[in-house]
Amino acid sequence: MKTLGQPNAAFAGDHGHPDPELRAILAEAYSGGTNYHRAIAALCTARLLLPIVAAGDEGEPGSGPDPERQAEMAAVLIRSEAGDTAVPVFSGIDSLQAWKPDARPVPCTLDDVAATVIETKSTALIIDLPGPHPVVIEGAVVAELAQGHRLVELPDGGFGWMYLDQDSGAQAQDSGHHDHD
Repeated sequence: MKTLGQPNAAFAGDHGHPDPELRAILAEAYSGGTNYHRAIAALCTARLLLPIVAAGDEGEPGSGPDPERQAEMAAVLIRSEAGDTAVPVFSGIDSLQAWKPDARPVPCTLDDVAATVIETKSTALIIDLPGPHPVVIEGAVVAELAQGHRLVELPDGGFGWMYLDQDSGAQAQDSGHHDHD
């Protein structure tokens, strides 16, 4: 497991600003046709921000901070009224700070977040919970993403899962999603 506090070096110098193209695609995710699949495919190549917070540094009430103890950083989970949990992730620092200003943003990829969903036994991941355009990913899609698979748009307008076949190199598998706008 990667340490949450050790961001991917590919994001060095990233200031957390949202990608306007990604936000435009997310805005159309629920407008029908293949737009939801297109949003997931765009998220597969995006830098996302996973919020983490200090956990386990509470100590005894009134005792003040313990200089010998170091807090561990943990991913934030949200719980629905039904008791299901989800992992929130953000396309930009603006959305993360609107939701939880004290959370530390850790740059990550969608497959990293999907793996966190599986590891925490959550049921979904939610992109940009406070907006501007929240998107929910759950079920079999999370399972595919957690394995490092990427949803890609095919030349015919359909979508398929692309992944590295450990035996023979890159593979693309048609997902059967051939809805056309």
